[in-house]
Amino acid sequence: MTQVEPTPAPAPSESTPEAGAPIAHLAVAIVGNGFSGLGTAIRLRQAGEDNFLIFERHDDVGGTWRDNSYPGCACDVPSHLYSFSFAPNPDWSRSFSAQPEIHAYLQRVSAEYGIDRFTRNRHEVLDATWDDDAQHWVVTTSQGVWTADVLVLGSGALSDPSFPDVPGLEDFEGPVFHSATWRHDLDLRGRRIAVIGTGASAIQFVPEIAPVVDTLEVFQRTPPWIMPRGDRAITRAEKLLFRYVPPAQRLVREAIYWARETFVFGFKDPRRMAKAAKIAEAHMRRQVRDPELREKITPNYAMGCKRILLSNDYLPALDRDNVEVVTEKIVEIRPHAVVTADGTEHEVDTIIAGTGFAIADLPISHRVHGRDGRTLADHWAGSPHAHNGTMIAGFPNAFTLLGPNTGLGHNSVVFMIESQIALVMDTLRHMRSHGVGAVEPTRAAQDAFVEEMQRKTEGTVWVDGGCSSWYLDRNGKNSALWPTFTMPFRRRLRRFRPEEHVLTPVTPARAGRR
Repeated sequence: MTQVEPTPAPAPSESTPEAGAPIAHLAVAIVGNGFSGLGTAIRLRQAGEDNFLIFERHDDVGGTWRDNSYPGCACDVPSHLYSFSFAPNPDWSRSFSAQPEIHAYLQRVSAEYGIDRFTRNRHEVLDATWDDDAQHWVVTTSQGVWTADVLVLGSGALSDPSFPDVPGLEDFEGPVFHSATWRHDLDLRGRRIAVIGTGASAIQFVPEIAPVVDTLEVFQRTPPWIMPRGDRAITRAEKLLFRYVPPAQRLVREAIYWARETFVFGFKDPRRMAKAAKIAEAHMRRQVRDPELREKITPNYAMGCKRILLSNDYLPALDRDNVEVVTEKIVEIRPHAVVTADGTEHEVDTIIAGTGFAIADLPISHRVHGRDGRTLADHWAGSPHAHNGTMIAGFPNAFTLLGPNTGLGHNSVVFMIESQIALVMDTLRHMRSHGVGAVEPTRAAQDAFVEEMQRKTEGTVWVDGGCSSWYLDRNGKNSALWPTFTMPFRRRLRRFRPEEHVLTPVTPARAGRR
């Protein structure tokens, strides 16, 4: 099996501590340089803070939108909403932006706000451990060690690809890669391709590669609900309007936001979602001629139980003569074939995994140790949880952005990220103005939040829709989604609430250091 090798880390920069050198201390250490890390860094700079660093394991800003560069990669949230509220882009080319444009937007924002000089690329965080006496985090990266008063985890849930757990995958003799580590050096023309998975990534790259490959077998475990994608080019006149009359773009952004908020009504009531399913069924009938194929790709669960996907070209791609949808379970992979439960050997020379990411068991959770020495993963035991999706009992001065119960099925996660950053900033203000050395949520407040999330999920299509999805963790709990409108999330995170937290005064050790 051949996979993309990780890019080797460069030699340590001048700012990297040498062996035996004093450990540099930071006010804030940020892990990851996607929307979360970049947004936090910008708000810190605007507040006058310059003693912080972003530790990024790769070599550029962008996070998910840097890594996922597969053909056809694009956002399924309208461009004007999927961007920072404080950094609008009047030059989006389409109503739904493609990956290169979003990546370029993040690069530009990082440069314009002067964040590049606070970023340490090729610094993978290997461990972060809380020192209770010193009231700081010890952050060990692939290129050095720092201490920090505050730790912000901005690595997100879509950062580590998940490969299918199939016997024999390592013995396959052709190229094997994940959509998140696309082999741009590999010419797919004339190849016999197996695509495993039919999720958000696969429905975008399958139409791109289908016309050039010899054969394409799409191995589908569960068919997705697919809605029409209302994408169009943004006109020159619109761009000029947005550039010279900024309130016009803000109005468009607000309109998109509130329109998408109404989608919650469908997720909360499967009967309403059944009406939307009629639109998806009509979309399929228009695009797929073969009745046998339509039967294969028609979901048997309530719409919204799994992520709803948008596409105008995936369904026609499945109807091509050189494309086959395989619904039999994969039981084994041999050196030149994928074997399904019916005994069929599907001869292929390349395997592409479109199987998503490690969401419920984030690798970073195994590297962060709290007050008792145990990792986040140990505390979570398969069900990630955090108070307000942001702070975790037993992990003082730590914030996780886009953490548990902050994912969305209907609106822009950038809205959630900015809401969490507001809480980070207000917490830091409170700590400094009140001499607080360590802060964490009370167990009672955290437990109440987690219980509220489960209660609000009851009766929704996410748990009662008749499917298995990444929305639910291995214990069957909703640890991924915010299960209602997003505006209440923003309101509850607008200010730090001391009564919901354990506040420890600054210790002499920390006071002496500062």
